[in-house]
This record gives sequence, structure tokens and C-alpha cells, in this order.
Amino acid sequence: MSPSRIRQELAQEAARILLDDGIRDFALAKRKAAEHLGVEPRHEMPRNIEIQEAAIERSRLFATDDSRQAYRERLESARIVMERLSALEPRLVGPLLDGIVERQPLVNLHAFAETVEEVILDLGERGIRCQTGERRYRSRQGREQRVPFLSFRGPNDTDIELTVFPLDGLRQAPPSPVDGKPMARAGRADVDRLLAAANADAPAAADAS
Repeated sequence: MSPSRIRQELAQEAARILLDDGIRDFALAKRKAAEHLGVEPRHEMPRNIEIQEAAIERSRLFATDDSRQAYRERLESARIVMERLSALEPRLVGPLLDGIVERQPLVNLHAFAETVEEVILDLGERGIRCQTGERRYRSRQGREQRVPFLSFRGPNDTDIELTVFPLDGLRQAPPSPVDGKPMARAGRADVDRLLAAANADAPAAADAS
């Protein structure tokens, strides 16, 4: 088998692992893909963007009525949370924005506030209990930035992960782990358009079943 074909199969297997096993670490997905295919670790691995493209294609090719419904429900959950937390100028990010339906019903949002404590208090006043954590982002200059996130249960039994950046973080998105470019972010109007398009496709999907 040619090196390019091996690389392609590694990308496809890593994409399957990302989707089916709920793994979000590209490096780990590559290692597992190499183990599953019996490929030596020293073999040239596919780039993250190749795996991401394979994941998007796989999610599209293997879409079912259930996965399409899950996609619509998660977009609706994102829309509701973004509307309720509009003062934080939330943005949708991550696999859902790319049309990828992961096994875990997760919605990733970025929000912007002076302090994460004020967001926790706001959620508490709304009766929302959340857990806290921390994400690490690397800037283009190579510096590591630690950003807090809050996780809580959202509509439609979704899990919401709300990463809270400083107010000036709205101007510059952190680098994407996929290609190193500024991470794609979608505002509420963008999510409304995605949801409208997904709902428009729903009758055709139902007729085809």
C-alpha cells in the first residue's frame, strides 16, 4: 500500500475514533488509529485538518434521521442558551459548527465577561448549577493561555460547555487545534441560519426514509 493511501486510511480511522469514541484529542486519535491499523508510529501521520475533513465527510455520509434530529436539537439548544445569555455575546464553536454530530450531546460556546465569577452568579440566579474547569490555548506567539469554562445541563438534554474569555477576547479568537488559524465562531444570527437550513432539510430526510 502506498504511503499516501496509508495516510488517507489513518485520517479516516482517526476521524471514526473522534466521532464514535468521543475523543477530542487529535494526537490521541492518531495514535489509536495507528494501533488499530497496525501502522508504525514513525509513519508520517495525517494533519489535523485532514482528520477534520474526514470527520465532516463521515458525519455527512453516515447521517441518519436520528443524527439529523440530534443536529437540529443541539443547534436549537445553542440558540436558546445564546439568547438567554445574550449579554455575554456568546458564540458557537467546535464540531457542531462544522456540522459534526458527536456521540456526546455537547454544545461548545464562547462567552465574554469581566470575570467568570459574575457569570457563575448569573447562572446561579437562573437556577443553573455548573461545574468549573480550565482550558489551555496557545497563542500565535506560542504563549499558553488558561481560560475558565463552565459546564451545565442545557435544553434537550444537551451538555453546555461555556468558555469565558475576558471582554477583549471577542476581538481575537484563539487558534484552532485543527489548523492553527483563528477558531471559527458563530453568532446567534449565524446559528439561526444554520437551524433554518437544517429544518428546511428535515422533510426531505423524512420522505427518503
